[in-house]
Amino acid sequence: MNDPITLVIATRNKGKTSEIKELLSGYPVKIKNLDDFGPIPEVLEDGLTFEENAYKKASFAARVLGFPALADDSGLCVDALGGAPGVFSARYAGEHATDQQRYVRLLAEMTGRRNRSARFECVVSIAVPAGQALTYEARCEGVLAEQPSGTGGFGYDPIFYYPPLKKTFSEMNSEEKNAVSHRGKAFKEIQDEFDKVLKWIQRHI
Repeated sequence: MNDPITLVIATRNKGKTSEIKELLSGYPVKIKNLDDFGPIPEVLEDGLTFEENAYKKASFAARVLGFPALADDSGLCVDALGGAPGVFSARYAGEHATDQQRYVRLLAEMTGRRNRSARFECVVSIAVPAGQALTYEARCEGVLAEQPSGTGGFGYDPIFYYPPLKKTFSEMNSEEKNAVSHRGKAFKEIQDEFDKVLKWIQRHI
């Protein structure tokens, strides 16, 4: 194989970048994220689905930066709230809210509700500057805890309880979380055919 391909993770989220770097470690790619470049315009995430938003972010970064780009759009879908916060997970408590403010608001919304089933959904889009893209998706079923627990992870991890391991995502180590999480499952699909993904990227750049 030639020199590693530069792959831009279309995010400034350090937790997400760290997880993706770990999931793709050992592969001939050089991972960068948006912080490795100068200022670029923000993408308006106004899609109605995770797939639309993932593609918007990946294709925009690829076009502006001239490198293949990967973006995931993921969120927490709560049955008792009709699937909310869903695509609005990152903005659920306002544009600049902290992770803690988001999950505190969600727990408040769940007060008195008996059905606490929820799922994390993830769609990953890998786009090249010309606009073509590959799409992968996965989900993880769980329930909302009554209160946060654990210190790892990010986002809604402290309140997402995964019954088979009897832990929240925040209580898991990275190996445990990557084996069962929505993002881990989506990247397992990518890993399983990463040779094909690299060949596809090379054909289109």
